[in-house]
Amino acid sequence: MTDRITLTQLAVTTPHGVLAHEKREPQRFFVDIAIECDLSMAGASDDLGQTISYADVAQDAERILLQPPVDLIESLAEQIAASVLAHPAAEAVEVTVHKPDAPAGVDFSSIGLTGPAVTVRREQHRPVVIALGANLGDRVATLASAVRALGRIDGLELIEVSGLFETDPVGGPQQPDYLNAVAVGNSRLSPWTLLDRLHEIEAGRGRTREIRWGARTLDLDLIQVGDPAADTDLHFDSGKLTLPHPRAHERAFVLAPWAAADPQARLRVGRKVVPVAELLRVADSSGIHIGPQWRPW
Repeated sequence: MTDRITLTQLAVTTPHGVLAHEKREPQRFFVDIAIECDLSMAGASDDLGQTISYADVAQDAERILLQPPVDLIESLAEQIAASVLAHPAAEAVEVTVHKPDAPAGVDFSSIGLTGPAVTVRREQHRPVVIALGANLGDRVATLASAVRALGRIDGLELIEVSGLFETDPVGGPQQPDYLNAVAVGNSRLSPWTLLDRLHEIEAGRGRTREIRWGARTLDLDLIQVGDPAADTDLHFDSGKLTLPHPRAHERAFVLAPWAAADPQARLRVGRKVVPVAELLRVADSSGIHIGPQWRPW
């Protein structure tokens, strides 16, 4: 991703340092922040909700710098990077903390911003769950091709893909049975960017959206982003995307392959975080059967 939001030389005078007098006597600190993110939607929509507010980023960084003194500017840089990556749209961040008046025992140039500084770069690393389904054409070949395409997405790392499950259609017009699977992995992409990549894979395999819940060559749904057990999962409804998927907790054709791919998986349902295996036990699984064997990756 080449889109970036940059904040340069945020200035705060505050006490931080290893030495006792540094914790008493404020000195100058400057911070540079460069955020990698997908700005295409914000550029097209002129909607602040589809980007990252640089005012929020700056105020969070200032709050961290004004906290009780710490020894190391490395600690400040890590905390600022973590605060940036808490934004759903942030894919990676580089933070530089300058301490030009540090008591280093040597002279630095008086021209420009000189003196000690540390730079850290951190990437987003969120667990993701993607459901796959197909009920037209050569379903196994289409799903295997989709898994390979997922593996080629820059910023997505696949960890496990379930076996195939043959399922009766749910809702919509009369149509053939589905083959379903679930892929779990980690992603540095924003959820909206990842969703766009999923739609590109669908379109490349003939997917159309003419009839809701109608037959399809390929269906890729983003089910969950983040880890609800660690309270890091994203939960929102942006109009384009709702997380977690609002019907995943009751769809056995999602729960069964998900539990197979990750037996420890959990899903947020309302205010509760529930094991997927427990949701599967109470879901209607009467229309689900083990599908053909496959080795998609």
